[in-house]
Amino acid sequence: MKMKSVRNLLLALALVLIGGAPIAADDAVVNQTMDQMFGDHTKYQAAIEALQTAVAAQDAKGVAELVDYPIGVEVNGKETNIRSAKTFEENYAGIITPAIAKVITEQKYADLFVNYKGVMFGDGQVWLSGICKDNECKDFDVKIETIQNVP
Repeated sequence: MKMKSVRNLLLALALVLIGGAPIAADDAVVNQTMDQMFGDHTKYQAAIEALQTAVAAQDAKGVAELVDYPIGVEVNGKETNIRSAKTFEENYAGIITPAIAKVITEQKYADLFVNYKGVMFGDGQVWLSGICKDNECKDFDVKIETIQNVP
């Protein structure tokens, strides 16, 4: 069994034991988990697809529109606080490294990790979360909250 498969199995078991969402086996299960956690998977699904499409096309503006600002990221090895889409676009190549781009574009929807914090790509390189637009969080946008290099 591959090390990543063992890690995923252990994560799923731990989440079941502590009441979290298990790692999904297929798209329908991911959607159901998101519906249970967030109330509606459709905004998450649209954001995930938009992110993967934009990264595959190296569309810096498209990715920048999906980010919740300010965001702390590593740009060419230096921790930086990005405060605007314009600054994100200017630093795109230093933020969305080839390794991070690969994680995003190769992430299978059915293998996304979902918990109360949001949706995780890879081993935590990217996290998407719902950003509330009102006090009751009935209206929200799904945005990128974390982009990080993970060893």
